[in-house]
Amino acid sequence: MKDCLECNEKIVGREDKKFCSDGCRNAYNNKMNKDSTNLMRNINNKLRKNYRILCDLNPEGKSKTNRTKLISKGFDFEYFTSIYTTKTGNVYYFLYDHGYMAIENENYVLVKKET
Repeated sequence: MKDCLECNEKIVGREDKKFCSDGCRNAYNNKMNKDSTNLMRNINNKLRKNYRILCDLNPEGKSKTNRTKLISKGFDFEYFTSIYTTKTGNVYYFLYDHGYMAIENENYVLVKKET
Protein backbone atom coordinates (compact mmCIF):
# COMPACT_ATOMS: atom_id res chain seq x y z
CA MET A 1 0.00 0.00 0.00
CA LYS A 2 1.20 3.49 -0.86
CA ASP A 3 0.51 6.74 0.97
CA CYS A 4 -1.06 9.84 -0.59
CA LEU A 5 1.58 12.47 -1.40
CA GLU A 6 -0.65 15.19 0.06
CA CYS A 7 -2.35 13.83 3.18
CA ASN A 8 -0.39 10.59 3.80
CA GLU A 9 -3.58 8.51 3.89
CA LYS A 10 -3.44 4.99 2.46
CA ILE A 11 -4.31 4.85 -1.24
CA VAL A 12 -6.90 2.37 -2.43
CA GLY A 13 -7.11 1.48 -6.12
CA ARG A 14 -4.65 1.32 -8.95
CA GLU A 15 -1.05 0.48 -8.21
CA ASP A 16 0.30 3.67 -9.84
CA LYS A 17 -1.99 6.14 -8.01
CA LYS A 18 -0.21 8.91 -6.10
CA PHE A 19 -3.19 10.61 -4.43
CA CYS A 20 -6.22 9.39 -2.55
CA SER A 21 -8.58 11.91 -4.18
CA ASP A 22 -8.85 14.68 -6.76
CA GLY A 23 -8.86 17.20 -3.91
CA CYS A 24 -5.49 15.97 -2.65
CA ARG A 25 -4.07 15.92 -6.19
CA ASN A 26 -5.21 19.52 -6.77
CA ALA A 27 -3.93 20.73 -3.39
CA TYR A 28 -0.53 19.09 -3.97
CA ASN A 29 -0.15 20.53 -7.48
CA ASN A 30 -1.27 23.98 -6.34
CA LYS A 31 1.42 23.97 -3.64
CA MET A 32 4.08 22.79 -6.08
CA ASN A 33 3.23 25.50 -8.64
CA LYS A 34 2.49 28.35 -6.25
CA ASP A 35 5.68 30.40 -6.65
CA SER A 36 5.87 30.33 -10.43
CA THR A 37 2.12 30.81 -10.75
CA ASN A 38 2.17 33.90 -8.51
CA LEU A 39 5.08 35.40 -10.44
CA MET A 40 3.35 34.83 -13.78
CA ARG A 41 0.03 36.11 -12.44
CA ASN A 42 1.66 39.32 -11.16
CA ILE A 43 3.48 39.95 -14.45
CA ASN A 44 0.35 39.26 -16.50
CA ASN A 45 -1.66 41.61 -14.29
CA LYS A 46 0.89 44.39 -14.88
CA LEU A 47 0.85 43.76 -18.64
CA ARG A 48 -2.97 43.81 -18.67
CA LYS A 49 -3.04 47.05 -16.69
CA ASN A 50 -0.52 48.73 -19.02
CA TYR A 51 -2.51 47.52 -22.03
CA ARG A 52 -5.79 48.92 -20.67
CA ILE A 53 -4.12 52.28 -19.99
CA LEU A 54 -2.78 52.50 -23.56
CA CYS A 55 -6.20 51.51 -24.97
CA ASP A 56 -7.94 54.17 -22.88
CA LEU A 57 -5.49 56.92 -23.87
CA ASN A 58 -5.38 55.91 -27.54
CA PRO A 59 -8.92 55.11 -28.75
CA GLU A 60 -8.28 56.39 -32.29
CA GLY A 61 -5.10 54.40 -32.92
CA LYS A 62 -2.65 57.31 -32.81
CA SER A 63 -2.31 60.01 -30.16
CA LYS A 64 0.06 61.78 -27.79
CA THR A 65 0.31 61.84 -24.02
CA ASN A 66 2.89 62.63 -21.36
CA ARG A 67 4.77 60.64 -18.76
CA THR A 68 2.88 62.23 -15.85
CA LYS A 69 -0.49 61.12 -17.21
CA LEU A 70 0.75 57.56 -17.82
CA ILE A 71 2.24 57.27 -14.33
CA SER A 72 -0.84 58.81 -12.68
CA LYS A 73 -2.94 56.04 -14.23
CA GLY A 74 -0.53 53.41 -12.87
CA PHE A 75 1.48 52.65 -16.03
CA ASP A 76 4.67 50.68 -15.33
CA PHE A 77 7.35 51.32 -17.98
CA GLU A 78 9.23 48.13 -17.02
CA TYR A 79 6.53 45.85 -18.45
CA PHE A 80 5.96 45.47 -22.19
CA THR A 81 5.72 42.56 -24.62
CA SER A 82 8.06 43.61 -27.45
CA ILE A 83 10.36 46.31 -28.80
CA TYR A 84 10.26 47.53 -32.39
CA THR A 85 13.04 49.68 -33.87
CA THR A 86 12.24 51.49 -37.12
CA LYS A 87 14.68 51.91 -40.00
CA THR A 88 15.29 55.47 -38.81
CA GLY A 89 16.19 54.28 -35.30
CA ASN A 90 12.96 55.15 -33.46
CA VAL A 91 12.21 52.67 -30.68
CA TYR A 92 8.63 51.66 -29.91
CA TYR A 93 7.67 49.58 -26.88
CA PHE A 94 4.61 47.42 -27.44
CA LEU A 95 2.02 45.74 -25.28
CA TYR A 96 0.61 43.33 -27.81
CA ASP A 97 -0.83 45.62 -30.52
CA HIS A 98 -0.58 48.95 -28.65
CA GLY A 99 2.75 50.77 -28.50
CA TYR A 100 4.42 53.93 -27.33
CA MET A 101 7.55 55.87 -28.21
CA ALA A 102 9.26 58.59 -26.21
CA ILE A 103 9.46 61.97 -27.88
CA GLU A 104 10.62 65.39 -26.63
CA ASN A 105 9.97 66.73 -23.13
CA GLU A 106 8.75 63.48 -21.53
CA ASN A 107 5.95 63.17 -24.07
CA TYR A 108 4.96 59.96 -25.82
CA VAL A 109 3.34 59.09 -29.08
CA LEU A 110 0.86 56.21 -28.78
CA VAL A 111 0.16 53.91 -31.72
CA LYS A 112 -1.85 50.81 -32.52
CA LYS A 113 -0.67 48.16 -34.99
CA GLU A 114 -3.13 47.49 -37.74
CA THR A 115 -4.07 43.85 -38.01
